[in-house]
Amino acid sequence: MKHIIKASLLTLAISASLNTHAAQFSFSSKVDNDAHTLIVFYSQDGKNNQFKNLDKQFNGQLQRIIDVENFEGKYAKTTQLIAPLNSNYKRILVVGTGKQNELNKARIAKLGGNVHAQLVKYKADTANVLFDDVTGVDANHLLAANFAHGANLRDHRFEKYKQTPSTQTVTYSFDVDSTKKTKATYKQLESIQAGVFLARDLTSEVATEMTPVDFANAAKDLESLGVTITVLKPEQLKELGMGALEAVGRGSDQGARLVVAHYKGSNDDPIALVGKGITFDSGGYSIKTGASIARMKSDMAGAAAVLGTVKAMAMAKADKNVVAVMGMAANMVSQFAVAPGDVVRTAEGLSVEILNTDAEGRLVLSDAMWYARKHFNPSIMIDVATLTGSKIRAVGNEYAAVFSKDDTLVNQLTLAGEQVNENLWRLPLGYKDMLKSDIADITNVGSGGPGATTAATFLEHFAGETRWVHIDIAGNALVKKGKGELSPGGTGYGVRLLSEWLLAN
Repeated sequence: MKHIIKASLLTLAISASLNTHAAQFSFSSKVDNDAHTLIVFYSQDGKNNQFKNLDKQFNGQLQRIIDVENFEGKYAKTTQLIAPLNSNYKRILVVGTGKQNELNKARIAKLGGNVHAQLVKYKADTANVLFDDVTGVDANHLLAANFAHGANLRDHRFEKYKQTPSTQTVTYSFDVDSTKKTKATYKQLESIQAGVFLARDLTSEVATEMTPVDFANAAKDLESLGVTITVLKPEQLKELGMGALEAVGRGSDQGARLVVAHYKGSNDDPIALVGKGITFDSGGYSIKTGASIARMKSDMAGAAAVLGTVKAMAMAKADKNVVAVMGMAANMVSQFAVAPGDVVRTAEGLSVEILNTDAEGRLVLSDAMWYARKHFNPSIMIDVATLTGSKIRAVGNEYAAVFSKDDTLVNQLTLAGEQVNENLWRLPLGYKDMLKSDIADITNVGSGGPGATTAATFLEHFAGETRWVHIDIAGNALVKKGKGELSPGGTGYGVRLLSEWLLAN
C-alpha cells in the first residue's frame, strides 16, 4: 500500500437530520496527498514503518519533533508540526495509538472522536488518514471504519436553536488495504450511527417540543423502514388496566402514551427493549428543586435509546426480531395529577402506593414491561431508564448500572458495552421488604436501602418468568462538553451497547 497522488475515491457522506454540517469519509487504497492535514499513527511498541517512510520524505523532520517532544506513542497523545514548504499539507498530526495489543475498536473510535475535535479546532477542512502497522495484525479496515465512526459521532451536534449554527465540516480520505472490507464494516456502523443520532436528537430536544405525542410522531417515521408502530392513548391504557402509566401522564393535557416499535427481521421469539419515556419530569407534587430540573427533558433517554436501537436494526436489515415498548408521559403538576399517598393499580394487578411522585419512571416501566410480556412473549426483556440519582452516586456518569439475576445476560451486555465505550457496572437486586405498604401491595419507593437497588427490585415484580435485565442510565444521557465520540447534548447512550449485543448474539 502506497500513499499515491490522485485517485478515484469511494465516498460515503453521512449527515444527520438536525446536523447543519456533516463529516464526509472516503476509503481507498490510493489517496490524494493534497489536504489540509495529514494524520499518521505511531504505535508505542510497533515498528511504525509507515511513519519512518514518511519521515524520510520529510527529511527527518517527523522524527525530530518526536525526539524534541519526547513523544512515545501513548494512547490518544498527539504531536504536530507545520508541514514543510515542499509538501501539499499545511499540518502533520502524529497520533499515538498505545500498545498494539490494547488497541481495539472501542479505543480507535474514541480516538477518532478526539482527533476530529482537534481538526475542527484547527479549522481543517480536509484530512488524509494513514493506517498501516499500528496493530501488528491485518485489521486495517476495522481501524479505518471505527475511526471514521468515532469522528462522525463526535461531529454530530444539535444546533437547531442557534442563530448561526456551525457549518464547518471535515472531509476525510482514508488510506486502507481493502476498500471492500472497509466499506462493508462501515456500512453497519452507519446504521448504528443513524440510531444514535435519532436518540440524541430526541433527548436534546426541548420538552415543549418533545411531548409524548411528538415522540410518537417521531417513532412513526420508522414505518418507512418496515417498522410497525403502535400508539396507545389514555383511554386505551385505561381499558387495558394500565393504571400506573396512565396515572403518571394524568397531570398533563396530552396524557400518557404507550409507543410500540416492532422490527421483525426474523421469526425468532422477539427480544423486548422497554424504555422509560418521561418527556419532562417536574417531580410532580414531590417537585424537583434547583438547577437539575432544567435537565429533566432528558428523562426520556431510555425510550430514545430503545427506539434508536430499533432504527439501527431496521437500517442494518439485521436478522433480529426486536420490539421497543416505550411508556411515555410528562410528569407535571395540575389538579389532575396524582398526589403523594395515592394508590394506583398496575396492569400486572399489583396495587402501588405512591409515596413519592418523583419516583414515576418505575411506574411507567411497570405497565410497559407487562405489555411487552403480555403481547409479545419475548425470550429476553431489557429495560433502559434514567431511573435514579442513587445510581449516579454509586457508579458516577462513566458507567451505567446493570441489574439482573441472569449472569449470562449481564456478562454478554457488559462485554458489548466494553466494545463501544458504553460500560456497565453490576449492582445487586434485593431489599424487597423495603417496598412493603400498609394499604397496597407495594410502595413506589423503598423505606431504606440503596435507592438504585430498591428501584430495580420494584421493576423485578413485573418481569415475570422472562429473562430480564434493568439498565439504569441516569447521568449518562447528557454531557455538557464533548469528549471522545460524544458531542455536547444528548449522548444516545444505550444504542451502541444494545446494537452491539444484538448483532453479536
